[in-house]
Amino acid sequence: MRVLVVEDERAIADAVARGLRREGMAVDVAYDGTQGHEMALITRYDVVVLDRDLPGVHGDTICADLVSSGALTRVLMLTASGTVADRVDGLGLGADDYLPKPFAFDELVARVRALGRRATPPAPPVLAVGDVVLDPARRIVSRAGKPVDLTRKEFGVLEVLLSARGAVISSEELLERVWDANADPFTTTVRVTVMTLRRKLGDPPLIETVVGAGYRVSR
Repeated sequence: MRVLVVEDERAIADAVARGLRREGMAVDVAYDGTQGHEMALITRYDVVVLDRDLPGVHGDTICADLVSSGALTRVLMLTASGTVADRVDGLGLGADDYLPKPFAFDELVARVRALGRRATPPAPPVLAVGDVVLDPARRIVSRAGKPVDLTRKEFGVLEVLLSARGAVISSEELLERVWDANADPFTTTVRVTVMTLRRKLGDPPLIETVVGAGYRVSR
């Protein structure tokens, strides 16, 4: 899952980003509304965690522009004011959820995960092909009943490929879905990650390379 955090209080923004990355998400951060507005409309994010009171472009404007663009991105709006009127205003702008500050980080994670599931086509709670089983909620993978120890990026790549249900996923899309804005698009990062993932999953091979197109999991 790829997430954008738009928050002008750097300590909060960085803490949220670190925590979400520990949960296996690819996270970008914008510290003002101008940068956040540009990033939100250019890059495909599953969820935008959006502070309402931002310098530059107001959070309300970012939310409204995302909704009018037709993007599948879900918006979790944050605000220092938790009144009913503020919640109604935020949801009226098209926000999908609303969380007043201060908030419990576990609740933030739960809400981001729930919104992320709504940003993509529905997938089974547990993804399985052959004897390979991936449980996104518990973040575990097994093959033939034996656990497979994966890094966060390897887990993310496998989750995207299994969710595609046999469709080909390009290296560029994997880079966009699993890594963040700091990833170099000209490196061999995706190829190397797929190679180590294949090795850990063992035989028979699960991930197929489609020359000139990308990768897929044969069903």
